[in-house]
Amino acid sequence: MPNSSNSGSAARQIVLATHNPHKVEEFGSIVAATRPDIEVVGYDGPEPIEDGVTFAENALIKARAAAAHTGLPALADDSGICVDVLGGSPGVFSAYWAGHRKDAVANLDLLLDQLFDIADPHRAAHFTSVIALVVPDGAEHVVEGIWPGRLAVARAGAGGFGYDPIFIPDGQEPGRERTAGEFTAEEKAAQSHRARAFAALVPLLGEL
Repeated sequence: MPNSSNSGSAARQIVLATHNPHKVEEFGSIVAATRPDIEVVGYDGPEPIEDGVTFAENALIKARAAAAHTGLPALADDSGICVDVLGGSPGVFSAYWAGHRKDAVANLDLLLDQLFDIADPHRAAHFTSVIALVVPDGAEHVVEGIWPGRLAVARAGAGGFGYDPIFIPDGQEPGRERTAGEFTAEEKAAQSHRARAFAALVPLLGEL
């Protein structure tokens, strides 16, 4: 369990309610860019049942569990890819799109297969991130970040994780577009849906 006393340390700890080391690393980069006084630590407690039907509900479930288990302020992100032509799916089911094994490769392959005959103008999509902040005294906040773009027809890039290798973010120079999987960690930390959600959260971190 993380050390909540922080004696001898200038940084305040905040636990990220995930067992995914990629998310811990990504959040650490995002937080360090704006709040170097806060140290993001991983969560080693039990995983709660995520039975919410919205990103916000699931983020709060995870953050409440982590705050209760560690006694630390807790952040939890619930995020996913939302495809226009699929009515916003996979959405909250992004991690389980190909089944309950949470197989990222299978999820990506299934989504590509479902869109195999969809032309580029109709492949609009966006990443959504909802971050919940739960403080042990009971205060709770929820913020949202959206990263618009479209889906590629094939994976490209070995960076990132999840659906990053098939997501082409908006705002790039035509003809030189890259997937999020081809972004550097620094580029993604500055632009991603999680970065956008965290920017909305920064003013609320004073409660720590």
